[in-house]
Amino acid sequence: MRPMWILTALLAASAVPAMAQSRAVTHVDSEKVAAALAGGRGSGSLVATKDFTVLGIHRTGPGQVEVHDHETDIFYVTEGDATLVTGGTMVGGKQTAPGQHRGTDINGGQAQRLKKGDVVTIPAGVPHWFKDVSPSISYLTVKVIK
Repeated sequence: MRPMWILTALLAASAVPAMAQSRAVTHVDSEKVAAALAGGRGSGSLVATKDFTVLGIHRTGPGQVEVHDHETDIFYVTEGDATLVTGGTMVGGKQTAPGQHRGTDINGGQAQRLKKGDVVTIPAGVPHWFKDVSPSISYLTVKVIK
């Protein structure tokens, strides 16, 4: 019984350095976040790891339909409003990168109006599309990679 306890303790001890590395704290200065949300210089990626990315996005018009095979999107709207369509079936879909698909429309999706302060989560594999942006929307996106 004692050798099993020692083996368990050694395995647990060897896992601590690996856990410590994956628990690094990242600070992004408010000016960089504001620039990303305004669509200015430095917009886009704020943090990128193997498990998640954080982006600041500013839209002034509709985008393409997107489906991510391995990423759950979490949006937090900081300014503006837009109509987001989720679910249904992507029309005209093409693979644009590994695990990433873009299309032109959604059949049978659900439209919802997003406004400042709203949070929406979109699981991996679910089509989504900013169909109407009026006049603009800024939001933080957290992409959780599975």
